[in-house]
Amino acid sequence: MELSNIEPQIIWKNFSKLNAVPRPSKKEEKVIAFIKGFGENLGLETTVDEVGNVIIKKPATAGMENRKSIVLQSHLDMVCQKNNDVNFDFETEGIKMEIDGDWVKAKGTTLGADNGLGVATIMSILESSDIPHPALEALFTIDEETGMTGALGLKPGQLTGQILLNLDTEEDDEIDIGCAGGVDVTITQNYAAEAPKGQIVRLEVKGLQGGHSGMDIHKGFGNANIILGRLLYSGLENQNIELVSIDSGGLRNAIPREGVALISVRNAQEFIENVTILKKDILEEFATVEPGIQINIENSTSSDKAISEGDSKKVILTLKALHNGVYRMSPDVADLVEASNNVARVELKVGELKILNLTRSSVDSSKYSVAEQLKSVAELAGMNVEFSGSYPGWKPKPGSEIVQLMEKLYTEKFTEKPHVVACHAGLECGIIGANYPEMEMVSFGPTIRGAHSPDEKANIPSTQKFWSFLKDILANIPQK
Repeated sequence: MELSNIEPQIIWKNFSKLNAVPRPSKKEEKVIAFIKGFGENLGLETTVDEVGNVIIKKPATAGMENRKSIVLQSHLDMVCQKNNDVNFDFETEGIKMEIDGDWVKAKGTTLGADNGLGVATIMSILESSDIPHPALEALFTIDEETGMTGALGLKPGQLTGQILLNLDTEEDDEIDIGCAGGVDVTITQNYAAEAPKGQIVRLEVKGLQGGHSGMDIHKGFGNANIILGRLLYSGLENQNIELVSIDSGGLRNAIPREGVALISVRNAQEFIENVTILKKDILEEFATVEPGIQINIENSTSSDKAISEGDSKKVILTLKALHNGVYRMSPDVADLVEASNNVARVELKVGELKILNLTRSSVDSSKYSVAEQLKSVAELAGMNVEFSGSYPGWKPKPGSEIVQLMEKLYTEKFTEKPHVVACHAGLECGIIGANYPEMEMVSFGPTIRGAHSPDEKANIPSTQKFWSFLKDILANIPQK
């Protein structure tokens, strides 16, 4: 079946058009122009603000003029991840999609359903002529995935809507009313590098599931950086390890799926034999949750320089000590992760070290407690630490009028109650709400699996359900 033939056709048509446009985070010029042209071609008031957010306004349909005005919001950028064996350029190519049963997925790359399905849905509302709705402002933000730049750059007074519907939730039976804030913790140091003294060994971890570093952080998935750190630590005692290079992990908001380290050791064969014992333990530990995990340890060669044994020990001990995963569960909301850290990226090249973490929490003090713990560990090892890109969480307001309306409509339509939740991810609602404190906000969306990884897929029946629910919400927005 062709993508254009599945329902709701209008959404999949617009999603296909959107996915033909490259839209990596921080390189959204093409998709900004695409959405701007889309609004202008419809004859709607369309503006691009100074940071690159696109705002398209559509008047209320007949009879809906006295209803509360709505902001429909999604982000334009997407996480760009691909499998190592896939040749693909996210800056120049459109996403290649296919249908697999009830799912739409990409061929070896992220799909961009996060948040492209939200964007396509808003496009569908804007171009419709038969869907009742109040006055609309469509807000398409940029750079949600790598810094929330668009939401942070939004100024008071740009929007007039009274209710914001964020379409960036990934379970169709959930209504999100709160989210975590975050801060990037970047650890750096420069070391002297010289020709390695020993034999070269290559360590590789691959085949992990990866996933969203907020929504999936509690699932016990393997982190390639942490596993590499364990393998390296096991050889510290008697192998005179010198680190040549590390290239592990990727984006700050994705759980690392693969990584490689090159090291110099006194006796390669002895090191491989000893670490293979730990390898077996790790494979057994992760057998259930990571069935595809692979760990390769082998002799290798390298012409690159290595850092000293002493400096290598500092790096390895730091990797072993950094907190990764859930830090604290919420004492107030059942099953909600309050605070966590993702050791997202480890890079060592010719003596230059960089370790990137994304720390999240729904409580600001808890967020900084985790970040300061990471800083303390790194500073003990003589490393430099920088906090950046901090953004606030979104405090739940379960009694708001829009939440109660959506609960009622969902229960009547689907004969079951929705899950009204807060999520452990960075939604733009918290940032937008700081400038628009009187605006009611809620987030919902179709079911998406594997966001931020090449396994990302969007559920077709769920998208139909979401579309029908959204239309009901718009038709039943209360009066001003």
